[in-house]
Amino acid sequence: MASVFSSIVKFLALFSFFNLCIASRTTPNSLVENDQNQLLKYHKGALLNGKISVNLIWYGKFKPSQRAIVADFITSLSPSTAAQSKPSVAAWWKMTEKYYHIASSSSLSLSLGKQILDNYSLGKSLSQTQILQLASKGEQSNAVNVVLTASDVAVDGFCVNRCGSHGSRSSGNNHKFAYIWVGNSQTQCPGYCAWPFHQPLYGPQSPPLVAPNNDVGLDGIIISLSGLLAGTATNPFGNGFYQGPSEAPLEAATACPGVYAKGAYPGYAGNLLVDPTTGASYNAHGANARKYLLPAIYDPSTSKCSTLL
Repeated sequence: MASVFSSIVKFLALFSFFNLCIASRTTPNSLVENDQNQLLKYHKGALLNGKISVNLIWYGKFKPSQRAIVADFITSLSPSTAAQSKPSVAAWWKMTEKYYHIASSSSLSLSLGKQILDNYSLGKSLSQTQILQLASKGEQSNAVNVVLTASDVAVDGFCVNRCGSHGSRSSGNNHKFAYIWVGNSQTQCPGYCAWPFHQPLYGPQSPPLVAPNNDVGLDGIIISLSGLLAGTATNPFGNGFYQGPSEAPLEAATACPGVYAKGAYPGYAGNLLVDPTTGASYNAHGANARKYLLPAIYDPSTSKCSTLL
């Protein structure tokens, strides 16, 4: 199971390796030729492809306005619903396509699926096995089931060595479904899982940025969810693109921790856009006039972290 937070300890060493840049245009053939030199090795497994629904399983108390933040983000991933303002969430997601060229894989189309509300059916302290149990409430094929746990729910490993994780499970007839879990860190560990919208727990100290949706916990969820979604697409079953041990791999987004725009360095997210009215920092426009902060994606054509700004 891949974890967001477990990769943070590798940040300083990796950051010195990467120079930030916007992705350059390149041909699929050149991508394949350079595959052997990539930081993220392709392990020849399947990538997530075809038409996939993203089902949201809300565990615990979430306001309708909070659920809308995540739902609008998922909707924003599709080019057909791309925001008119630039840069867009859809343009950020398009950066994952280069992995599909390398793998000679058919493309991926994501859409918002079902939303399931669960009022603490398993209590307020969950194991990873119970997270999988909750994920199984979603579709069993052609789906990514996303479990989102409320701020008053403790999950094994949460705030200790992870902000979220992703994995897969067999669902019979040789089918597998992918799943993601992300916790709301608002009251438990915003310094771990909601930076730069909260003072970091350790490392260089700088003033927190204003969250674009005025919700530190939910904007932190978007950061983790977007990175895990990129990892799920390019390494859904543990044999796609990754580096390091399969149980704690570096993936498309976790290979670039703490990087959100050009000029980023430890303790500084980069040169972001700032809303003139609210003062909120962001780097992507989404559906329904939303603004989001999304992580850099490792670009296999340049071997560097690619950002929208």
